[in-house]
Amino acid sequence: MAINDDERIALFLDYENLAIGARDGLGVSPFDFGPVADALAERGRVVARRAYADWSYFDEDRRLLARAQVELIEIPQKLGGSRKNAADIKMAVDAIELAYERPFITTFAIGTGDSDFTPLVHKLREMDKRVIGIGVQSSTSALLPPACDEFLFYDRLPGVDAPVRERVRGTGRRHGAPEAVAAEPPPEPAPAVSDDRDADIGPLVARTLSGLQRHAEGPVLASRLKRAILRKDPTFDEADHGFRSFGELLKNLAGQRVVELSEGSAQGDPQVTFPAAGAAVDDAFRLLVDVVADLGTPQLSGLKNQIRRRQPDFSEKRFGFGSFSSFVRAARARGLVEMEWDEPAGDHRLHVER
Repeated sequence: MAINDDERIALFLDYENLAIGARDGLGVSPFDFGPVADALAERGRVVARRAYADWSYFDEDRRLLARAQVELIEIPQKLGGSRKNAADIKMAVDAIELAYERPFITTFAIGTGDSDFTPLVHKLREMDKRVIGIGVQSSTSALLPPACDEFLFYDRLPGVDAPVRERVRGTGRRHGAPEAVAAEPPPEPAPAVSDDRDADIGPLVARTLSGLQRHAEGPVLASRLKRAILRKDPTFDEADHGFRSFGELLKNLAGQRVVELSEGSAQGDPQVTFPAAGAAVDDAFRLLVDVVADLGTPQLSGLKNQIRRRQPDFSEKRFGFGSFSSFVRAARARGLVEMEWDEPAGDHRLHVER
């Protein structure tokens, strides 16, 4: 697929609706824009990003969005007027105007749960534009999702992790300054490990490939996969992970059985898929998950011996993996286990999300 065949997306955010919905419904504050950006990057190339709000109420959010290259449209509070109506009208007018002025835009992503935007969605679809809705499930009107070509509930997006917080009391009205949300202090991040440069690249490639397979037609070629990864992280460079080319990186992941490569439509641009996992492989992964869950947070070293206590003839090589570490990383790439570096122990620790 040529780069010009990618969907070209314009994103419009009814920011107060999303931010207050995420705060009251999920305990998330400030609103994390990253999962939205990642979901859209899997679907196409975002050429415009605009968010509408009275930004005097969202100081921290404003800084985060500015760093994410989102254009902030100011809707100031007016005496005797409705800021909500002003924001809704301005956003709708801007979206229709952009649809007329930029015919190359194929898709509009409308971030809101407000049914007042349903007429805008209908009008955009009449103009032969694809519409993706984005909203917090608890604050999304039942009328809005059926009007869209696709609707993404923010709660379900990969990367959305609602912390355990004290729920904010109140009605969640759109007017007035957002209330503070009490939160536990975040845990100290695990230090980076210089000799484990590919620790995070397998899950990134696997998540992106999975998204492309779900939301795009036709085979996923290596060039297309890399474009999607670059849309998620424009600073991505395979050299940072110790590889001379993206093809070399994919061959390394194929050796770990995270992905599988086959001949593509053009030389040097292979098709990328997931390995066909038979029942025996599924059983092996299930055994790993069960052992890790029973042990809590075991270290990687010694884990194979723990598995062999359950199944003495276990061997990852039977399933095409060159090492036990590759087998575990393949399980991690599939989202079955989590693996983090433990500096005091000098080893990785595994756990299962419950």
